[in-house]
Amino acid sequence: MEYNFLNIIDILGTIAFAASGAFSAMERKLDPFGVVILSFVTAIGGGTLRDMLIGNTPVAWLRNEVTALVILATAFITLFFGQYVKQFHKTLFLFDAMGLGVFTLIGVEKGLQMHLSPGICIALGTITACFGGVIRDVLLNNVPLIFQREIYASACIIGGSLYLLLQQTPLNDDINAILAIIMIVVIRIVAIRYKLMLPRVYENRM
Repeated sequence: MEYNFLNIIDILGTIAFAASGAFSAMERKLDPFGVVILSFVTAIGGGTLRDMLIGNTPVAWLRNEVTALVILATAFITLFFGQYVKQFHKTLFLFDAMGLGVFTLIGVEKGLQMHLSPGICIALGTITACFGGVIRDVLLNNVPLIFQREIYASACIIGGSLYLLLQQTPLNDDINAILAIIMIVVIRIVAIRYKLMLPRVYENRM
């Protein structure tokens, strides 16, 4: 998984997640410290939880100072130039979708390295990609996005499952990774474009 193009997408995804956390903090009018904290938990919360669950310590971002510097820079740029950054919301969304795909595969790969079952590997991928946002929403006293109707975690589950299936074929690992990332990105784009959502199971029971 240590390929240059994935590392670049990883950084872009980290930027998008950090910016998302910063914007959420600014909408609630938190102080600069709160903005930085929300940027960090959104960008690295999922990976931190994953590493703690599998005993991979020190957690990944503590061993890679580039991640912390990228998040810190993103937080301050968003804080001081937020109005300009918002103009690139479509670009940030694309980075977010690509980051979602890459973080999912990173989590799945961590599980495979630990020789865990396929279901647990997919769960680790979903945790890596989504739970930074869950922690962000909990800190802001919001219902986490993935617990609502938006197709977010579902994209990770489908992409992670596809990656594991492709591992059973003679295809190159690079191709497997690219196809799984594309699947996740396409699902996110289609879901947002056509406003696709999961059904409300309680709608007719209330």
